Amino acid sequence: MEVLVKILQFLLSLSILVMLHELGHFVAAKIFKVRVEKFFIFFNPWFSLFRFKKGETEYGMGWLPLGGYVKIAGMIDESMDLEQMKEPAKPYEFRSKPAWQRLIIMIGGVFVNFVLAFFIYIMMMYAWGEQYLPAENAKYGVVCDSLMLNAGVRDGDIVVSLDNKKVERFGDIIINILMESPKTMQVIRDGELVNINLPSTLVNDMLAYSSKGFSRGDLLEPRLKYDGTILQFGDKSPARDAGMLVTDTVVEINGRGFTYLNEYLDLIRSSQDSVLDVKVLRGFDTLFLSITMGADKVIGVYPKVVYDFEYAVKEYSFLEAIPAGIDKGINQIQTYLKQFKLFKNPEAFRSVGGFISIGSIFPGYWHWPSFWSLTAMLSLILGVMNLLPIPALDGGHVMFLLYEVITRRKPNEKFMENAQIVGMFFLLFLLLFANINDILKLFM
Repeated sequence: MEVLVKILQFLLSLSILVMLHELGHFVAAKIFKVRVEKFFIFFNPWFSLFRFKKGETEYGMGWLPLGGYVKIAGMIDESMDLEQMKEPAKPYEFRSKPAWQRLIIMIGGVFVNFVLAFFIYIMMMYAWGEQYLPAENAKYGVVCDSLMLNAGVRDGDIVVSLDNKKVERFGDIIINILMESPKTMQVIRDGELVNINLPSTLVNDMLAYSSKGFSRGDLLEPRLKYDGTILQFGDKSPARDAGMLVTDTVVEINGRGFTYLNEYLDLIRSSQDSVLDVKVLRGFDTLFLSITMGADKVIGVYPKVVYDFEYAVKEYSFLEAIPAGIDKGINQIQTYLKQFKLFKNPEAFRSVGGFISIGSIFPGYWHWPSFWSLTAMLSLILGVMNLLPIPALDGGHVMFLLYEVITRRKPNEKFMENAQIVGMFFLLFLLLFANINDILKLFM
């Protein structure tokens, strides 16, 4: 069910983004009286889910959810309608319009993507405000994966700063390490300030970690207290088969107690024996159960964990939400642009993901704030990516139009056609590369 919810959210988000992006081109073309022959959500090789014609435009929805398109008369695009281009330009065609009008038509989709993202962030600030975990409020410290342990961080450390620059938000720790490559981390350990010299290979190691299908959030997360209470059992539960009840409280595993969730999980995973001796409280009684684990070393219990952290909450009036939402959007764009420098590292290419990676960022349950936040982020990414000067993308068309504006000469049409073909093959290669990466991660 979780996978289905993720897929539905991804498809809804993609549909909104594609429809509004293409609508940006459509409206700009109509303003300058350019004929739009087709307006499609998703691609429609061989057949369409539905289609109808109104006026000069055919509207429809394809079955392949990889994007969408508008077919603008007299434009060299992915349709490669070369017969039309051999005829003399007609007044309603894209190629007959002045360069500045064609430029506005081409940036119309990206413009809508940016406006949509800023609008979503503004409305989110107004409707829900802003909630985050201050780094110092992760009062039980952090839980580290092996990569961060090797870097010198320890379970229970409270992260204070990176290169002596204070970290405000817990969620920014990993992204700041990736973006800024700090040399040191300052933490509170056993009540004392400790300086950790981070290894120079840390960013490279983190990218390699991500390329193996692990989430960056797994590297460092807030440590949670756990008192042994049970939320529910899994479908296959050795604990339930051994006689455990959902009302029981786990006290010890193999004679050892625990205070934190990671300690409880480590006691299970590190057991050398497939049989666990588990001490539980049932009302006023103490019981000892023998639980036989499988090779996966799980007992089929969902712990009931309380997130007793003090989150920072900011609420905004509508007028206050406008600059706050714009700042949020600008910060997201800056963070995304900074990530391009990671591609100097070969490991970054292995972490590139396709539709599976994008779909997996949506939660396995329906949560409107998360949905709209991710939709806004994807809208910004779509806008930035479309501005890249690659033929077959909007940015490629913009590049040629800027050349025309500056030199007052149109690029050769044959060159434009060949560039379009090269751009399409390049994008197809990227699409295959990213999605093959996703599939490989499933087997890692």
